[in-house]
Amino acid sequence: GVDLQVCTSKNPTCCTKKMEERYQIAAKQDMQQVLQTSSATLKFLISRNAAAFQETFEMLIRLAENYTSTLFCNAYRNMAAEAAVHVQEFFTDVGLFLFGTDASTEEFVNRFFDTLFPVVYNHVINPGPTDIALEYAECLRAARRDIRPFGNIPKKAVGQMARSLLPSRTFLQALNLGVEVINTTEHLHFSRECRRALLRMQYCPHCQGLALSKPCLGYCLNIIRGCLANVAEVDLHWQGYIQALEELSGALSGAHGIEHVLLNFHSLVHSALVQAQINGPELSEQVNKICGPPVRKPKQSPGCSFDQNKDNQVLKMFSRDSEQTLTNRRKEFIRHLRPYRAFYSGLADQLCVNELAAADGLPCWNGEDLVRSYTHRVVGSGIKAQSANPEVKVKGTDPVISQIIDKLKHVIQV
Repeated sequence: GVDLQVCTSKNPTCCTKKMEERYQIAAKQDMQQVLQTSSATLKFLISRNAAAFQETFEMLIRLAENYTSTLFCNAYRNMAAEAAVHVQEFFTDVGLFLFGTDASTEEFVNRFFDTLFPVVYNHVINPGPTDIALEYAECLRAARRDIRPFGNIPKKAVGQMARSLLPSRTFLQALNLGVEVINTTEHLHFSRECRRALLRMQYCPHCQGLALSKPCLGYCLNIIRGCLANVAEVDLHWQGYIQALEELSGALSGAHGIEHVLLNFHSLVHSALVQAQINGPELSEQVNKICGPPVRKPKQSPGCSFDQNKDNQVLKMFSRDSEQTLTNRRKEFIRHLRPYRAFYSGLADQLCVNELAAADGLPCWNGEDLVRSYTHRVVGSGIKAQSANPEVKVKGTDPVISQIIDKLKHVIQV
């Protein structure tokens, strides 16, 4: 093979140009395989926890909805069916917000109390033999924030929901981003320079019949640090990301924790209803001033349609220790994640030492020959260090990696 591009040598060679091309594809695939294997455990750790936390949050929302519907069934049976619709809407909004929709907690908490007011007025404040008409109910809904039938409870609920839902939502988003970072770095685009260097390191010795030789450690480090120069730039931000996750996780428990706030929402609703009941006469007067006397239509309030037994066994088991379980699960997750803080700074070294390079003291391949040791200078990690790399030329930054770094910076800020 006189027309070889990379595996040229003084010694006779048993490679053709066609073989060299196939070896180049193999070298690139090998490298991708090694990258994927090295990040598999980390990726599984994050994706498994992202799924588990999402499932737990879904369970919490269902449980909180059950508690709230049960409150109406037990204490306000005559309006339970009407209230159930609004309760369901409210917890759907909670779920949408938690799993990433752009909604405002203030907006959906207020919407819940707005829609609840006409129902409470009809059954608790000014009950009559018939129901209030739709237009009248609409007037009540619009006037709720001025009349303040539930005192400062809605404001309290807004504060609690914002404080507890936003950190949990951020936590989930951060975990999903972690998986995206790993997917990006394990499906790297290798430059032509890098692909040729990998071919020279892994398969050119075969052309000289040295099929069992492995590269010298220093030689391997130069090539892999060159090929992963852009990935090494992720390191600083990855460390910041894990630290931010750790801090956020610590702030998720206690009185502002999502478990506490969601599972006690029904007691806030109960306080709101009691307050409306106590101030009934004054509220009636205010309503008359704003909306006029009640306009009624034939009564059609069915009783309680909520099936309390459905789900409840599963949910009961879950609720007993949910707060403890969630806190422990978060701590456990962070404990397992901590050792991966320096994952990107040590990646090239880990690949060479554990997978690719020859063991210490054995003859090794230096790109041209089998030698006792590698004599060129070994460069550090990251893009700046590569200007002195004797094996690989590194040109500028990879836009895909720059983009993932920007996402990490953003989530750390959030």
